[in-house]
Amino acid sequence: MKKGILFDLDGTLWDSAEGVAASWNLALERMNRPERMTEEYVHSVMGKTMDVIAQMTFPNEQPEEAERIMDVCLNTENEYLREHGGRLYEGLEDTLKALKEKGFFLAIVSNCQEGYIEAFLEYHGLGKYFDDTENFGHTRRGKGENIRLVAERNHLDAAVYVGDTMGDWEAAMEAGVSFLHASYGFGTVPEGTRAIRDIRDLKNTEETMLPA
Repeated sequence: MKKGILFDLDGTLWDSAEGVAASWNLALERMNRPERMTEEYVHSVMGKTMDVIAQMTFPNEQPEEAERIMDVCLNTENEYLREHGGRLYEGLEDTLKALKEKGFFLAIVSNCQEGYIEAFLEYHGLGKYFDDTENFGHTRRGKGENIRLVAERNHLDAAVYVGDTMGDWEAAMEAGVSFLHASYGFGTVPEGTRAIRDIRDLKNTEETMLPA
């Protein structure tokens, strides 16, 4: 039986908000834009798709112009994170290694732009642990559809999605997979949802993570 653990990225595997804010501000300075981003603001929009973030961040611009500005910010972000990385949650690599040794298929499904997951994997040297990735920037599909896409194309018999926000919970429900809440992240989910308090908890919850 092929069992998969599919991960959200921001708030689940790492926190890149400091670097994202710095890179956006660098891009905005280069464009002579007046806006400045904070780490707190970045946290508040993480998990949303890029088009939604663009409209929230530049509400006075037409949608096309807002997305153009956001594209510049996101390209700068990818470059910045490839050079500086982000803050991994403690014990992440040991946890991924343990899960691979137990035979789990591992993947990342995020609402991010193309190049963002790659920056995470390349800077921190974690690509060897993941069997697949998918993102909104590549497919222009919502997270629920992308979770289903990854599960289907890899012929997973059972899968769980690990994420930290209500949007992640909703995406797992849409995709028809189990959900595990990363309660140390940025969001909340319905009361009673199975949860972990630390990424390292995954090493010891095999029997409750996936359907039989």
